[in-house]
Amino acid sequence: MSNQCDPIQSCPVTSTQQIPLTPATTTLVPTPVTLPTLKIPVVLAEPTLQIVVESDITLTPAATEIKRVKKNVFLNQVKLVPVRFTRIDGTDFFRVTRAKLFVAGHIRKNIEYASIACNGALQDRIADVQFSGFADLTFPQTPGGPTPIIGISEFAEANFLNETTQMDARLDKAFFQNLVKYNEQPFGELVAANFFELDFSPIMTAPEGTFNTLREKIVLDLTVKVLQVQQLQIPVANVITPNLLGLTPPVSPTPVIHPTESC
Repeated sequence: MSNQCDPIQSCPVTSTQQIPLTPATTTLVPTPVTLPTLKIPVVLAEPTLQIVVESDITLTPAATEIKRVKKNVFLNQVKLVPVRFTRIDGTDFFRVTRAKLFVAGHIRKNIEYASIACNGALQDRIADVQFSGFADLTFPQTPGGPTPIIGISEFAEANFLNETTQMDARLDKAFFQNLVKYNEQPFGELVAANFFELDFSPIMTAPEGTFNTLREKIVLDLTVKVLQVQQLQIPVANVITPNLLGLTPPVSPTPVIHPTESC
């Protein structure tokens, strides 16, 4: 029996040579603005949460050796629940001084392993490891830093006496007032995930033995941003306007006509 391999066939690929383009600098015209008000996302906190999970993953067909494990994090929710408040002077809005941050998601694991087959192809197993938890946050995170801002809706009711007897209440007459404040909801962004992981078979196997269960212990340091859209006023700023020559006719100076000149 011959051990020679068949020659590798090359596959042609169609390619197109790109034409080099010449970049030109766009002139920017700054216009000073005093005390502009901006409505932008503000970073309230950037905590790193340590998540510890343990799980068993079934491998079919059975494995003899783990080759590689790739991991990614997918977040289903990052929710901030305020629990302590302080009123903003001169307003009916409140700053949040303490809150619970709820985080939930899953770790997507892509496990590549070898089976017992001689010269067999690498096997692939994808597993989603769920996690959830909460953390206690205090605001501001740094002295003078931003805090979540929330407006609480209010409901008021006024009742009336019986105008005839002045001795009992009128149940058929009432005044109602509702004040509803619509708040910018704090939201989260995924920043980084640092994995520390130990994978092993619960039952020790011989070097050429197989195992069907992979037990994993994961320590995940998850960094997220907590933001809220707020209005900020900055002392001085420049409004930048691009000067695109050729798209708009240039402004011509007004001609000066001297009395001695004829039109």
